[in-house]
Amino acid sequence: MSYPKIFICVIAAAALSALDLPDSKTPADYVNPMIGASTSEKAGGSLHGLGKTFPGATTPYGMVQVSPNTITGGDNGSGYSDEHTTIEGFAFTQMSGVGWYGDLGNFLVMPATGKLYTVSGKSESPQNGYRSGYDKSSEKAEAGYYSVMLSKDHIKAEATAARRSGMLRFTFPKNKVSRIQIDLARRVGGTSSIQQITVVNKNTIEGFMKCTPDGGGWGNGEGKADYTVYFYAQFSKPLRKYGVWSAEIPADWSRKREDVASDRYQKVIADAKVMNMVKTAEGKHLGFFTEFETSKEEQVLVKSGISFVSVAGAKNNLETDIKGFDFDGVRAHAKTLWNQSLSKIKVEGGTETEKAVFYTAMYHTQIDPRTFQDADGSYPGGDGKVHKANGFTKRTIFSGWDVFRSQMPLQTVINPALVNDMLNSLVTLANEKKLDYLERWEFLNAYSGCMIGNPAVSVMADAYAKGIRKFDVNKGYQLAVNSVEKFGNGEKGNAGGISQTLEYAYFEWCVSEMAKALGKTADQKKYFDRSRSYKNIWDAEKGWFRPKKADGTWEAWPEAGRMTQGYGSVESNPYQQGWFVPQDVDGMIILMGGRDKTLADLTNFFDKVPEDMLWNDYYNHANEPVHHVPFLFNKLGAPWLTQKWTRAICSKGYRNSVIGLVGNEDVGQMSAWYVLAASGFHPISPGSTRYELTSPVFNKIELQLDPAYYKGKTFTVLAEGNSSTNIYIQSAKLNGKLYTKSYLDHSDIVNGGKLELVMGSVPNKNWGLN
Repeated sequence: MSYPKIFICVIAAAALSALDLPDSKTPADYVNPMIGASTSEKAGGSLHGLGKTFPGATTPYGMVQVSPNTITGGDNGSGYSDEHTTIEGFAFTQMSGVGWYGDLGNFLVMPATGKLYTVSGKSESPQNGYRSGYDKSSEKAEAGYYSVMLSKDHIKAEATAARRSGMLRFTFPKNKVSRIQIDLARRVGGTSSIQQITVVNKNTIEGFMKCTPDGGGWGNGEGKADYTVYFYAQFSKPLRKYGVWSAEIPADWSRKREDVASDRYQKVIADAKVMNMVKTAEGKHLGFFTEFETSKEEQVLVKSGISFVSVAGAKNNLETDIKGFDFDGVRAHAKTLWNQSLSKIKVEGGTETEKAVFYTAMYHTQIDPRTFQDADGSYPGGDGKVHKANGFTKRTIFSGWDVFRSQMPLQTVINPALVNDMLNSLVTLANEKKLDYLERWEFLNAYSGCMIGNPAVSVMADAYAKGIRKFDVNKGYQLAVNSVEKFGNGEKGNAGGISQTLEYAYFEWCVSEMAKALGKTADQKKYFDRSRSYKNIWDAEKGWFRPKKADGTWEAWPEAGRMTQGYGSVESNPYQQGWFVPQDVDGMIILMGGRDKTLADLTNFFDKVPEDMLWNDYYNHANEPVHHVPFLFNKLGAPWLTQKWTRAICSKGYRNSVIGLVGNEDVGQMSAWYVLAASGFHPISPGSTRYELTSPVFNKIELQLDPAYYKGKTFTVLAEGNSSTNIYIQSAKLNGKLYTKSYLDHSDIVNGGKLELVMGSVPNKNWGLN
């Protein structure tokens, strides 16, 4: 939406006054979207690469992300990687921090001059396509804004976003033939299958891009992504000379990533038929262009509304979000939205770098689960019909296996309405698809089935335990039961693998907790008993968890034993996965030989972590299965080691640089871990209301609480004497009273109050043992 500059200044000033940061910088000023914006396997030390975030413009949980794309496909889900030297365009949809081929990257816009190219070209030879090299030193990324100088044609490109719309501003050189072109077939990890475009009037185009599993995308098609992106776009310069290109893709050609990237496929695109002044077209590989003469430093803008429902929805979204072509006004409003959202946690103390890491982490946790409904509340249902959200915001992109650990627990504290939205979205989706279980990795209505476990069950149990219950609880509970019955350890008490058995046992515990709260005694006992089935794969002879065959006998023990990557374990080894018994840590300790032996083993697990904390065989912060493990020291009566290691992870595993995340961002999980740990608390077992206390990074952390859910206004953590060396808690007070526990209850936080910690350089081994 376009706003008068005076109005924007008033809002910005009010937001700044409310935050009262001593250095006059707002939270959004600290955000560095370049953190994690690399997929480099070499820099990451593994095939999993690094953060895989995108640097472009978006708004909190917005539908639209306007971001540069450097390459498509492979394990490059964000469409961008910092080490690439060319840009192929600016897309209006992106995913954040994912692997598995990725998806979206639709509506790819690129400015150019001179000859028209219908193919992007290869990164190593951008002169043979519309792709351009760019001046790395000119690249600028902020919350809600991105800019770069494209060196090929000397064009400055700027991007900003509103909730369901985006805008690009191109500053052209003097040229007889300047151009804006849009690749409608473009899709990260593949191609859209069918595109349609219509020239509506002298400034407007509209149409759609249909993306099916046949076109690759999420999981190279295995993720079952099936969606349509509708657009309604307007140009600041009239469409006096325009056209469409169409590549005739043979009907028997496969259209997944490897095929689209092949030389024969690219040649067909390069030889696409160009049709001037065509007002409407439909095909398998379409693009659109408009050409015009530009004077020196002339600015030409394009804006577009996006919808997953209809062209009419895209038009309404644009008209709701952005009136006119006031780029600077849209940019300022995006920053205001970010300041409002990021101010849910205010920090003081720490270094400027730590603040940048913290607020960027907050930023990354507020990209997904994104808005999936139009401005009028309409959204595409899992049944292929249009629905209207009733009492909640329809959301999508639930990276379950990752986000149940930190991301969703974080939101239960600072954004409970979002958690409620996500549960409503998953429950209604199951109804629409006529499926009787909760999806573990949902993407634009697709039950992709990615990863293992029943993470939505954890999110539901955690929310219910914390009083977040504005969803169909009875339906949700039944879906949770069905989920653990469909994917679980069952009556035999193990699922074969270590990862599967341990995680299923935890999710069965989650159901037992909900059953207890709902008064379902039989279910509570049944699923509680099953939650103890983790013991069934403990091999006393080997002294560790061990996978079983279908007949119940042990799998052969490998030469490297529990250090063997993939041995009964998903993206981990048994040493890493074996610590996942969050629902019964005391029982796990007994199996492992008691407190002293377990503590010694856990200490060894951390002592052997490499200094850079990149992918390794011990505590591997680069991947999610171990994210709860630093907090186990609290349960072992050694809370000073939780304090030591969370501070070490915060300082070594997170940096204010492109190589700033040691592993995939995974849709907010990696960053949510940091936000919680840096704030001084983190759960071991979501579904319980207990948070483990640890050493906060900052001197003061103030959480703003939602009055619609919680009676407290704020919860504040104060750390007296905190520094990079004074990392150990010496003593504590909660609301003025001496506090000797190494944990807090959710109610302690959301009722409002103050936790005061006194910090020191030497561990107080007598504190936190209660």
